[in-house]
Amino acid sequence: MSVVLLILISTGLISWQAFQNSQLKERFLFIPYSVKRNNEFHRLFSHLFIHADITHLAFNMLSLYSLGSMFEQQLNFSFGFTLGSIHFLLLYFLGGLASACVIYIRNQDNPSYRSLGASGAVSAVIFASIIWNPTMSLMIMFIPIPIPAYLFGPIYLLIEYFALRRGGTGIAHDAHIGGALFGILYVLILDFEKGEQFFDLIF
Repeated sequence: MSVVLLILISTGLISWQAFQNSQLKERFLFIPYSVKRNNEFHRLFSHLFIHADITHLAFNMLSLYSLGSMFEQQLNFSFGFTLGSIHFLLLYFLGGLASACVIYIRNQDNPSYRSLGASGAVSAVIFASIIWNPTMSLMIMFIPIPIPAYLFGPIYLLIEYFALRRGGTGIAHDAHIGGALFGILYVLILDFEKGEQFFDLIF
């Protein structure tokens, strides 16, 4: 069974349980203040398995499936099944951790801050896929035509940056950016030439 499928099943089941069990949801939420004051380090990862509602869950899991399945296969082809699967797991969960650390730095002394969802980890997978496959076509919300991945990536990051600056959206744009940057870094560590090819396409 693929790593992506295992993540989809486990995240779907746990999220569904959390929809119906507020105590479970509370235990899994990412609360930087509790991580700092109460050493609740499990929250750095547990929030990846719960979502605000079915739309939030579906959007993240469809994004993960659409690009993650292809990227997992490419990792397996390049590194073998075992090592490729390990690389995908590291990319996903360390990407989620990187996005959580960005949030933690900004909100560690804010007792009212809470976040949830796998968006940061999914962003890591999306941007790793973009660096690995810069010429593939992707679509972005509000732009109804496919665009090359090497253009999609910078446009997406700019949108997230300005949304973060504006604020008031109720979305953890900083987590998206943190996950995306980790995904880029992970691919550069695996194969620096992928980054060179990406920037050659842009410049």
